[in-house]
Amino acid sequence: MYEKLVALNDYWANEGAERQVLDPNNRYYGGVTDPENGIAWPSHGGSPMVMALWAAALVNEDSAYYHSEDLLARLELGTQFMLRSQHGDGTISPGWTNMHSPPDTAFVVVGLAQVYQLLHEHQWEPLLESAAHILTFLERTIPALLTGGCHTPNHRWVLTAALASMYKLTGRAELADRANEWLAEGLDCTEDGEWTERSNGIYNAVSDVMLYHTAELLNRPELLEPVRRNLRMMSYLVHPNGEVVTDYSGRQDYGLSFTMEGYFLVCKLMAAKDQDPFFAAIAELAAQTLNHPGWLPNNALLGYLLHPELRDLTIEPKSLPSSYRVVINGNFPREKYLNAIDTAGHNGKIYHSRLHPDFGAPIARERQGATSLTVITEASSIAALRHGDARLLAVQIGTSFEPGHVKMNQLHMGEHGYRLVATETKGYYGPIAAANLPETAASEISPWYLLPHQLREVTHLQYHHVEAELTESEQGWQLSIRCAEPEGMMVQVAFVFGNEGVLTGEALTPVDDIHFWKEGKARYSAGEDWIELDGGAHEHWVKALRNASVPAGCQSLVVNLMTPYDHTFDIKLSGGNPKFARHSAAQDAEEGLIR
Repeated sequence: MYEKLVALNDYWANEGAERQVLDPNNRYYGGVTDPENGIAWPSHGGSPMVMALWAAALVNEDSAYYHSEDLLARLELGTQFMLRSQHGDGTISPGWTNMHSPPDTAFVVVGLAQVYQLLHEHQWEPLLESAAHILTFLERTIPALLTGGCHTPNHRWVLTAALASMYKLTGRAELADRANEWLAEGLDCTEDGEWTERSNGIYNAVSDVMLYHTAELLNRPELLEPVRRNLRMMSYLVHPNGEVVTDYSGRQDYGLSFTMEGYFLVCKLMAAKDQDPFFAAIAELAAQTLNHPGWLPNNALLGYLLHPELRDLTIEPKSLPSSYRVVINGNFPREKYLNAIDTAGHNGKIYHSRLHPDFGAPIARERQGATSLTVITEASSIAALRHGDARLLAVQIGTSFEPGHVKMNQLHMGEHGYRLVATETKGYYGPIAAANLPETAASEISPWYLLPHQLREVTHLQYHHVEAELTESEQGWQLSIRCAEPEGMMVQVAFVFGNEGVLTGEALTPVDDIHFWKEGKARYSAGEDWIELDGGAHEHWVKALRNASVPAGCQSLVVNLMTPYDHTFDIKLSGGNPKFARHSAAQDAEEGLIR
């Protein structure tokens, strides 16, 4: 693996060098341009990420660029760019999102602190000037780290890792004190290993590696417990082709293609620390799709150079689960926490972020052979299915009740399938009592936004109750959905497929990017694999309900229903349901179950 990382690092170091701005009159002189927008950013996925590639190559005797004068000059220009890009308050601005951002600065700090350690320990005199500039950059960030805040849950652990990195570098006790203030908020990870943002593609790995650094630098080994839980959970959230399940993410990885590569370094570090064959196996899985050393501060070659013991790791990986049926967060007492929201005092408002009330919602996962099923609560999709190359990315139920997609609240697992339940309420709001009206109510103009709407009495409260049952069959699955009331409401069920395959069927009517599936059967084929559905219907003509449009860049079968409905779809797989040809019950019992 080390040899692969060196080769990857050399490749991307050269690729980054080709994007460096070398015109002294250019405002981005010394920075590395983003291939998507042509701007050189000082953020952890931009110029400093490439600088880390260069630093790792310059100090590594196994690199083709070891002590390269050209790369040395480029690194020096990069450090000067970073100093010019740093604001007077010590922060940087990614440009496309957060201005003067403490958390984005913290990402860079954790990575450049590692780069500085690498250069400083190498003690090659021509590198000392670049090392000094990096140290200056890092020291300038201290005021922002000591006073700066965050937006998202994972930002807290990025900030603690940055504070811990600077504490290790400077010995200033106030940095450790500030880190401990963040840590005092407690860790947001369920017993089964789910972080708040439910982001299997990006932010799980961010939280994991940041808490690893924090635990090591502050000597807080207890911080590694949620890291262990999350890594074990992730072994059940990988499709047979190595892609990570992102079908229910609460962040920007939702529905996009990611692999386990972002987990490689932290899995290696945890395997070394615990001498755990399971973590070694996850690291091996992640290594199979690794095609870049990684963004700051998750650069795998930096990790290897700073932790030489990783090269000599001889733990024999154990087999990862490949045939299983599990429920993640099945026993998490989510209702207890949700019922306490009112006591938090924020009245359901949070600025520039989300409250993430979907935290800890149950998710079911099944894998058998080339078939991978995800059953979902608290997301716009209720299920997703992979069968070889055929990808059913989402099953969505949209209604005109809220309006929008129905999010299932409950998941119940039975012997042969799953039952999902959603209950929504929507009422009307009476006049505000005279004693509670503001002064503006009696003035010439009474703005709506000054009225105490929270004091209105609820009237005519309506209930919307949806149930879905997914039951295994010899050919695949049967999906039954039902809703008794309210009567006369438009409903739209969308089966969203990847755009790489072909949709066919006699009763399909394409309208722009969707196919109305009016009756009978439809088949989605990709390569040698197919998913066939039976049960189309077309009880109204609406293309898209408000707030329930289908995703762009996909192919969607749309079924239009009216309430009340009790409708069943048969889902057949090429080759049939692999569960009916799976291994013995004794083997099933050995695999374990997260409940």
